[in-house]
Amino acid sequence: MDDQIPFGTNDFALNPEPRVPCILLLDVSGSMAGQPISELNDGLTVYRDELAADALASKRVEVAVVTFGGKVSVDCPFTTSENFVPSPLHADGDTPMGQAIMSAIDLLRDRKAEYKANGISHYRPWIFLITDGGPTDGNLWKTAAEEIKRGEQSKSFAFFAVGVEGANFEVLNQLSNRQALRLKGLRFRDLFQWLSHSQQSVSRSSPGDAVPLENPTGPEGWASI
Repeated sequence: MDDQIPFGTNDFALNPEPRVPCILLLDVSGSMAGQPISELNDGLTVYRDELAADALASKRVEVAVVTFGGKVSVDCPFTTSENFVPSPLHADGDTPMGQAIMSAIDLLRDRKAEYKANGISHYRPWIFLITDGGPTDGNLWKTAAEEIKRGEQSKSFAFFAVGVEGANFEVLNQLSNRQALRLKGLRFRDLFQWLSHSQQSVSRSSPGDAVPLENPTGPEGWASI
């Protein structure tokens, strides 16, 4: 084996470990400009560093980033956390949330097909939405909500929604049966630290096991409901 190739490589043949897939679905619309987008970028760095420092998680956790701000963009296709290098995000445009959710579900469906074709097992994927607004692409979010509920019901993925101040919680709470979380202030670093710890715990389990997660809405938590 080439000594220069890290074990956390994206190559399924070199790294056949089961995968913990997670799509970060991030609102980068104009309303996130200033401190919110800066704190979000810092949070992503914390997330990357903590996952990369965990030898097992770095091999098993796979991250993809889909952003929406004026347009929907796959900023980072699925990659092992060891190879995850988040690009600085910039805030601009409106909030095509419905289209972004549909794109994330399509991206996940394609990745699961790749796992299957290569004999790679996986844990239940997560789609993790963070937004400070509401959808500006009409009623497409309602179609997305139906897709989310089908996906949750079939255990194809777990969908989490986190609203920053200004978010439309009336919409967020209709996206899935799981209640949306309200970020306390701009505690993005704490959010991403919780996310990395949760995925590290999942990566140490066996696919299909129920893994208890720390309650993010506890007294010291980063969220409320």
